[in-house]
Amino acid sequence: MSNTRVHNSSASILSDFKEITKMRLAISVVFSSVAGYFLGADNIDFVVVTLLAVGGYLMVGASNAYNQIIEKNLDALMDRTKNRPLPAGRMTNTVAFTIASIFTVLGLAVLYVINPKTAMFGAISIFLYVSIYTPLKTKTPLSVFVGAFPGAIPFMLGWVAATGSFSIEPGTLFMIQFFWQFPHFWAIGWWLYDDYKKGGFFMLPTGKRDRGTAVQVILYTCWTILVSLVPVFGVTGKLYLTPVSGVIILLLGLGMLYYAIRLYKEKTAEAAKKLMFASVSYITLLQIVYVMDKFIRQWI
Repeated sequence: MSNTRVHNSSASILSDFKEITKMRLAISVVFSSVAGYFLGADNIDFVVVTLLAVGGYLMVGASNAYNQIIEKNLDALMDRTKNRPLPAGRMTNTVAFTIASIFTVLGLAVLYVINPKTAMFGAISIFLYVSIYTPLKTKTPLSVFVGAFPGAIPFMLGWVAATGSFSIEPGTLFMIQFFWQFPHFWAIGWWLYDDYKKGGFFMLPTGKRDRGTAVQVILYTCWTILVSLVPVFGVTGKLYLTPVSGVIILLLGLGMLYYAIRLYKEKTAEAAKKLMFASVSYITLLQIVYVMDKFIRQWI
């Protein structure tokens, strides 16, 4: 019986740790960063890859913990967040703040070992997310615009980690993920509109699930596709995409656009949910195609 209680307690602690750091989100961010590193590196250094993955996870985990401390009372009002460790009372603010602070210091230190610019962009990301984006979520729909900046940093952070410099290549990676943020988060905002409303969050550009929001979702989806195809034309320095891979990216983008148009036509939470999943698939597959394109060109 005692061993069972210890096991259950350990499982609960691990579960709360995963929740306070949003493990699945953190892993997706690490994936983006590593993809960016593979694109920028002339030779793969798996020590740097490991440092980037660990440092990236620590920074994202810290951002999420700070966010949940700030939004504890609001999270208690929403069905999807009321069982998080803080609003449910399984973790205190002090413990969460300690985790966030340790993660911040360690994360910056690990990224600094790679190079100072990587640590700088990591610090900028956590500052924008915690100090500006989080407070604005209950004030204005422009919070999504602000949040798109830290959200777009991981993809380009990998390139900076590989090269130690910021130029047109990581800038392009930044812009791809920057424009992608809008249809992605507006889809989430539409899907979970009623729940967000309980917490007083303003996520949709018009503040409503209406035609205006749906039109903007389509427009930003188109911008995402166009920016994603720019490397095909050889104007982004060392970041290049072959026409064949460009066609694949275009087809992936048209798939995402299909769901954006369906949202416009149906204006339902279910359509928004499908768009959200389509957007996640798009950015993930895009990064895989970009990386595969580079290495196939090198092998050939």
